[in-house]
Amino acid sequence: MGPKADSSFGSKVDYSPRSSPSTRPKVYLIKPGSLLRDEAGNLLDARSSVALVISASRWIIVDTGLKGEEKEILQGLQKLSIRPEEIDTVINTHSHPDHCGNNYLFSRAAVLCPKKDDQIASGVRVMATPGHSLDSISVVVDSDRRVVISGDALPTFSNFIKGVPPAFHIDKEMAVKSMARLEDIAEVIVPGHDRPFSLSEKRYIDLP
Repeated sequence: MGPKADSSFGSKVDYSPRSSPSTRPKVYLIKPGSLLRDEAGNLLDARSSVALVISASRWIIVDTGLKGEEKEILQGLQKLSIRPEEIDTVINTHSHPDHCGNNYLFSRAAVLCPKKDDQIASGVRVMATPGHSLDSISVVVDSDRRVVISGDALPTFSNFIKGVPPAFHIDKEMAVKSMARLEDIAEVIVPGHDRPFSLSEKRYIDLP
């Protein structure tokens, strides 16, 4: 039987199962996200980024992509010599199918439904970033640099450069405010549908 989503949390809950030493968590890109549009700008295909956060107490996958991307995800993990069953935690930035289509790959992981300010592990917390959807969250990782896995609150490098919110949103004002909050705190963004980028350098960068 697969893991059940655990949503019974209040604010500032500590999910950490063990004490956390001072080691800073690391963020790895398992696969970049993508968007495909036709010449008129209509969306044809959307696939989310998949990121791995390795902390002292948890191995966390953030978003699991679109159903059918299993091979690419497994290959990304294999490059790090990690098996899917070693992942103990899955977090989805929101519930759209292009972000949670492969949760089942991580059969031993707890699928968390964290809320605003919940502490997932030492140096890893959640912030609410609604606008694209009501349930949108971002995962803030205090690594060597502050990395924010933004989901669709900041979906592409182009959104950042142009200063425009995601094209698909339920509330534009909320989406704009969420983007601004992300830009205020992040040094590096892992966007929902693009490659990681540095805010200060305004360019794509490689994660470890």
